[in-house]
Order: sequence, then structure tokens, then C-alpha cells
Amino acid sequence: MTERITITNEDRRRLGTMLRFAMALGSERREHMHALEAELERADAADSDNVPHDVVTMNSTFKVRDLDTGEVEVYTLVYPGRADVSLNRVSVFAPVGTAILGCRVGDVVRVPVPSGETQLLLEEILFQPERGLL
Repeated sequence: MTERITITNEDRRRLGTMLRFAMALGSERREHMHALEAELERADAADSDNVPHDVVTMNSTFKVRDLDTGEVEVYTLVYPGRADVSLNRVSVFAPVGTAILGCRVGDVVRVPVPSGETQLLLEEILFQPERGLL
């Protein structure tokens, strides 16, 4: 796990609101929500203009390498209502989404999977909304 992560103030606000609403409704994904809540609590927040270009923010498109298999994937981190596996849009409420939020290029994140855990290397940010095309 990465020591410190960075998120935008706007992402922290929106995600906090979403978490409170989802928990109040008694969602089945409570474990994932608690993990996201913990990530938000440990994150450094910054104005959008001050977020480094190599950080995954909401709606960022990024490339990761599975260190166990060598497989490379490109994903976009989205809010739950926009998630779509067929378009490689992963929800921030999903384990990989929670793990990658706020990470920087070069970070290795551990993601729980049905068979245990996998490690993903964040290789590249292809698009970050705070910076536009990179």
C-alpha cells in the first residue's frame, strides 16, 4: 500500500457525500465502502490546480500492470453509476478503484481478488481531468 495518496478537494467532498448516502441505505458493499472511507481519511487533499499530473483522480484514465501475470490493462476511474466493465470503466467503490485512487505513477497497489490478492503497478496516466491530455 502506498504511504500517502493525493485527491482533489472536490473528489473528497463528492465521495464523502456518496459514502454517507450509500451507508445510510445499508448497501451490501459495506466492506468496500469502509475501505474507501479509510482511503479518504488518509489522503492529502489539494485544489484541482495543485494535484500533480501523475496522480489518479476521479475520471482519470490510467495503465496498470498486474505484477503476477504481466498483463497490462487500461481503465478509467469513475463514480459507481458510470461503471461499465465492457468499457474498462471501474467504479471507485470496486476494490481496484478504491486502491488506485490518489496513487502516483510508479506506485504498486495491492488489490483483493477472489483468489487472494494481486499487485498492480501504476505505469502511466493517459488522461487526468485536472490537467487535460498529458
